[in-house]
Amino acid sequence: MQIRKKLSEDWASFVIGLALILITAATTFFPELPRFGPKSGWTGWTVLSTEVFTTGNSFRLLMTFLYFLLFATIGSWLMGKNLKALLISFPVIFILSMLAQFIASSGSMKNLGLETVLFSMLIGLFISNVLRAPGWLKDGIQSEFYIKIGLVMLGATILFSEIMKAGFFGMLQAVLVVSSVWYFAFWIARKLKVDDELALMIASAVSICGVSAAIATAGAIKGDSKKLSYVISVVLIVAIPMMIFMPLLAQWMNLPDEVTGAWLGGTIDTTGAVVASGTIAGETALKFSTIIKFSQNVLLGVAAFLISLFWSYRKAGRAADSKKPTLRVIWERFPKFVLGFILASLVFSFFVAPDAAKTAGATIKSYHSLWFNLAFFCIGLETRFKDLVKLDGGRPLYAFLLAQAFNIVVTLVIAYLLFGILWTPGT
Repeated sequence: MQIRKKLSEDWASFVIGLALILITAATTFFPELPRFGPKSGWTGWTVLSTEVFTTGNSFRLLMTFLYFLLFATIGSWLMGKNLKALLISFPVIFILSMLAQFIASSGSMKNLGLETVLFSMLIGLFISNVLRAPGWLKDGIQSEFYIKIGLVMLGATILFSEIMKAGFFGMLQAVLVVSSVWYFAFWIARKLKVDDELALMIASAVSICGVSAAIATAGAIKGDSKKLSYVISVVLIVAIPMMIFMPLLAQWMNLPDEVTGAWLGGTIDTTGAVVASGTIAGETALKFSTIIKFSQNVLLGVAAFLISLFWSYRKAGRAADSKKPTLRVIWERFPKFVLGFILASLVFSFFVAPDAAKTAGATIKSYHSLWFNLAFFCIGLETRFKDLVKLDGGRPLYAFLLAQAFNIVVTLVIAYLLFGILWTPGT
């Protein structure tokens, strides 16, 4: 059934994301998520038969499916999308996303620190590039909508009290790294004749917080979804070798643990990979890498606003018939789901008791991770390797790699200056 469009995707994700946060934080109307083994990961049939493949866990899986289907359907209805296509494709998307969760929860995958979203995307890529996804499955793809819901919910887990544990130096590093790396990444992309839209997404992904920043930037400039899928794919692929080799490189250079953590948190583009690499480097490095990463995450809202301004003025300066960058135009172009992210962060940081915020935040984190899993499976379905390789003759990939190399060097210098020379315990 096709109905007229009521809300934009940004506003729909804003509404659904905040509704899910409210339900999770203020009620008990949400299902217990299915279990995929102990924290260390499942290692054999004994664990699987007693903790995963059980009647109780099957019921949890069913209830979780119905819960997510309900809100995906409400969101589609709010946007006036084809509900029949969603109802046909969503069960398959959900089941394969759970398969990715199951694979990522194995002990061997947990030891490697590989994220669930990577496996979600890989399964989608396999179907798209090897098996060829059927039309009925592609018709139900809503990758950006799902990831925007996840980003709104992510705001509830970004607490200013956690950010301030790094103190002045943590925020200073985040500002210095984001500003310098963003400018260089955009400059090098334009030098390589990458178009403005793709250059902005690359710059934000490398400098701020990877996938989340790329999504926010695409929303701010109303960017091409294919270009966004390209950037997300590159971010996830490049993060893997960085996650593994950077802690080893830090050890070889005999860096202090605090510097190692600040370096990892400031350069690796996905939160899960940051945690994995910090774990490899040690407890202190893990603590500092996580705090620095959160410090950069909290700049997401500010960055989205500044990019909206930048894009409005740039468009106005290049096209005679474009709108002048008035406050109304800037508001129209600002990604509304980022408002949900900021609002959730502010409420949970300043208006919710710290213990309650942490307790609710842990549950909310689990739920926003599942929305990300759904989104990345859809991104894989939309992505063709042939298109990635051919896009602009490989220039965007070269721009990303050069920007990331610059990021690694500059962040190391800043991290060493702040946390190796100026920082002392208790600062």
